[in-house]
Amino acid sequence: MSPPTPRLRRALLVLTPCLRRAPLVLTTALAALLCALAPLPAAADGSAGTAPAADTAPADWTARPAGGGADRDARPYVYLEGTPGTALQDRLAVTNSGRAPLTVRLRGDGRAGAWIGFAADTVTVPARTRAEVPLALTVPPDAVPGDASGEVVADDGDEEVRVPVRVRIGGPTLAALTVEDVEISGGTIRYALVNRGNAMLEPRLAVRADGVFGTLLDRPERPLPLELAPGRRVERTEPWPDAPALDAVTVRLRVTAPGGARDEAEASATYVPVGPAVGGGLLVLGGLALLGSVAYRRRRTRRGDPEPPDTETGGTEPPGAETADDRQPTTETRPLVKAGPLVKAGAES
Repeated sequence: MSPPTPRLRRALLVLTPCLRRAPLVLTTALAALLCALAPLPAAADGSAGTAPAADTAPADWTARPAGGGADRDARPYVYLEGTPGTALQDRLAVTNSGRAPLTVRLRGDGRAGAWIGFAADTVTVPARTRAEVPLALTVPPDAVPGDASGEVVADDGDEEVRVPVRVRIGGPTLAALTVEDVEISGGTIRYALVNRGNAMLEPRLAVRADGVFGTLLDRPERPLPLELAPGRRVERTEPWPDAPALDAVTVRLRVTAPGGARDEAEASATYVPVGPAVGGGLLVLGGLALLGSVAYRRRRTRRGDPEPPDTETGGTEPPGAETADDRQPTTETRPLVKAGPLVKAGAES
């Protein structure tokens, strides 16, 4: 840092006594400067944009199965058990944590949801209040024993909350699972799972692929991330990124589920490179045609059969063939021999 110039030095000497005598003035000026640099507070009407956006604000109401005690509203879904023809009851808790009254509409969705009736289809909940709505689920008399699922839907006009519903219908249950429509397309294996029984299933899948020279893929049994309701069909894919480039493959799928459900299915595919396949196919076809022609001529030569006539170049007829002359009546052309007396007379003369 360069030393101060004589002019600046004289100015400092003049101002120093003044600064020592006016500390209050400096303090006041510094405070005013800090206030000017400080950010202004947000306006009360929210014009500064500090309030959270409406679409990102958390929901101010919930809907879930009602509970009691310390674990109030802790159930993840409504679970009911009954036999065909019985009415099962439960409650739905709607909690309004907002500052304004809340009005929601209730309805059922899915197979089990269609069996649900509410004490009131439209419910108004005051601000900061929790209300419980009774519901009744009537199992149809002709319902098949097993598991059924559905949902309770609460809608306030802007958003909806779905509460799962599961029903266990009394009676003999049957766990039946099939794997169908197995296809192989490049590096993807496609298949479909169908629940043929009346129980809720959690399938497990094992995959194996065998080629000409051995096993190419062997994935042990693992659970699939789905629950298969009775009568439901789901189409899925299994990735196979390291599928062979040239091989004949058989893929086998095995599915199982608790309760003894089990099934297997397979599909075959041939992997051939596209470019070599076209040229190689034409070459093979040409070679087969040539070999066939040579073999045919050699077989005719071994038999002693003459070559077929060339009708375009006027070839000769093969030996033994019947001609137009052969088909005409035969005429005797030898001279007649006279009888004996006439010969003698000629001789004497």
